[in-house]
Amino acid sequence: MPKLLPDEQDSLSSMRDLMNNADCLIDQSQVEQALDRMAADITASLGDKLPVFYCVMNGGLITTGHLLTRLGFPLEVDYLHATRYRGDTRGGELFWRVSPEIPMAGRHVVIVDDILDEGTTLAAILDYCHQAGAASISTAVLVDKRHDRKAVAGLKADYCGLEVADRYVFGFGMDYKGYWRNAPGIFAPRGQ
Repeated sequence: MPKLLPDEQDSLSSMRDLMNNADCLIDQSQVEQALDRMAADITASLGDKLPVFYCVMNGGLITTGHLLTRLGFPLEVDYLHATRYRGDTRGGELFWRVSPEIPMAGRHVVIVDDILDEGTTLAAILDYCHQAGAASISTAVLVDKRHDRKAVAGLKADYCGLEVADRYVFGFGMDYKGYWRNAPGIFAPRGQ
């Protein structure tokens, strides 16, 4: 196994310390229960519509994967990549990396993401879907952060699994400086 460079060793140590000292806000079993509820609600609404699910990369990857295996009806899957974070912990200008391949015109579209924080990225994606002529647009997020800073007044996901306090969170798709998307639950750095 190749040795880590000093900067990489510092990063590894820093990320391990972060996780070892993090507050677990929602454990894996609670996440699984939330995904079950979301899947039941989505099935009731869209199970007879042949929808197309668009995963918002990278954060929505884990939520999308776990959610889709719970849906027992035919659907298509695609992805798009729009971000404001670009490896940082604070959002900046919206940046489009990849547009979806499956056309949205006339389709029942479901946008799946990890978290609804302020919603600037989600609002831009929804505008894109409207302009693309989607027949209907639904949003599914694992986590909604409780605060009053939404980009659009009253912005809510159609399907939401969990709510968290207004803290920086990571795990189950959400990252901390690019790391810990793979954490099995929802965590917050201690003191943040």
